Amino acid sequence: MPETITMPLAPMEPNDVADAFAYIQAIHAADIDTAGAVADDIGPEQLCRMLVDVAARVFIPITAEDDHDGEPCAHSFLAAALGQLLLELLCHGVCLANAPGVARTIILFTDNILTEDGDVAGVLHQLEAAGMRQAMEAHPAHRTTA
Repeated sequence: MPETITMPLAPMEPNDVADAFAYIQAIHAADIDTAGAVADDIGPEQLCRMLVDVAARVFIPITAEDDHDGEPCAHSFLAAALGQLLLELLCHGVCLANAPGVARTIILFTDNILTEDGDVAGVLHQLEAAGMRQAMEAHPAHRTTA
């Protein structure tokens, strides 16, 4: 996870984006076999770090949004503080500091905050695509030729 959340986040590696979202989507689909295979391939510490990186990219832009034409207001500070608190819990919380807990938190945040029609899987795919675009732009050596 980045040292400070107020600085722009460096793009993730494309493989990390793909692996993290494969795990999140497997947890969302209750596909324990796939989730276990992804976790075994990556390792628990690396997977947890990647999931917290994804969480930072999901929570911070949403909680830092300002809907008052660029003017800070009380609720914008509160939302940003809540986003940072949620990330702190993911990093240091005893009950959430594991890959399934982080993945479920991302899924719940997506369901409760980012979706209006209940299409959590669709929103997760959109988040993955956005993360992959950013990763590919930052790491062009990973692009495949068509």
